[in-house]
Amino acid sequence: MDTRLFDYDLPETAIAQTPADRRDESRLMVVRRATGEVSHHVFREITDLLPARTRLFRNHAAVLPARLRGKRRGGGAVECLLLSPDTSPARWWCLIRPGKKLPIGAEFSLGDDATGKILAKKEGGETLVEFSFAHPAGTVRELALKHGEMPLPPYIRREGADDPRAASDRERYQTVYADPTRTVAAAAPTAGLHFTPEILGKLKADGHGFHDVCLHVGLGTFKPIQSETLEDHVIHREFYEIPAATCAALRDRAAGPRLCVGTTSLRACEDFARKCFANEPSPAELAAGFSGDAGLFLYPPAEFLSCDALLTNFHLPRSTLMCLVSAFLTPGSTEGIARLLDLYREALAKGYRFYSYGDAMLM
Repeated sequence: MDTRLFDYDLPETAIAQTPADRRDESRLMVVRRATGEVSHHVFREITDLLPARTRLFRNHAAVLPARLRGKRRGGGAVECLLLSPDTSPARWWCLIRPGKKLPIGAEFSLGDDATGKILAKKEGGETLVEFSFAHPAGTVRELALKHGEMPLPPYIRREGADDPRAASDRERYQTVYADPTRTVAAAAPTAGLHFTPEILGKLKADGHGFHDVCLHVGLGTFKPIQSETLEDHVIHREFYEIPAATCAALRDRAAGPRLCVGTTSLRACEDFARKCFANEPSPAELAAGFSGDAGLFLYPPAEFLSCDALLTNFHLPRSTLMCLVSAFLTPGSTEGIARLLDLYREALAKGYRFYSYGDAMLM
């Protein structure tokens, strides 16, 4: 399948640089897949739009303030973006800028709290860094929580830590239901950014249910497809965890419609479904929940086992997320590709804002 099928023109002015003043003031495009009907709303109206007893599956991973700024030994700035821990808690795979000026063995300082040493490099640019701390009990996570900036995607521009918008990013680039004990994400599950405690309370009072999953969102989620065909693209892998109660809820189709909040939730739920629905593990086998490594690349004409509705933002051209959403729009066919492009054109014509801090679509 030609990757160019998932391309579209997006004016730079349509890329949201800041979130809406209030989370629930984002706009919401609602698409009825069966009829093709489209309607336009404000996000807070979602409480009146969902079918009775909808069960919302959401990614409660918290975003680590993973962007650290330091100095090279010989002078000059260093930016260190934490990606994932290695086998030792003091060693992390990172993205380093400027990478070429920091060869293996080079060191850099992170204020008075820590230093980093380059141990290894991969062809894709990932760098293994070993951290040493001024305090014996220091950890990489504590360093990030104290000094780090939120790892905003590259299309959201900030002028460093002194940018007045950077302080609010700590709150707004995080869902209100993020679990601080699960600070494992290198990017926010952005479809969940629109929810407020008030909306969650109203949905719960109206009989809707909530089920948590935890997908460790990686930066690969922003990586565009470089190959000419989808089949040649090697998708990134992301670790996920699903508690036992959520496993049971996913398998119980009769309890009410299943809505995945965001593509990260869908990726985890669909990977679980494909591994476990056919094998039918016993409740005893799932008593401790399920964890796995999601390497699913879903594109038309994929079918879906795990959910009946999807809440998502508007995605980058030629992205794996756009492929997934077009497949969900018309499962089992390729018609969703052209249909999604039509919906994106309609959104642009009506002034919707795109990407992480932008508006949402409910299918």
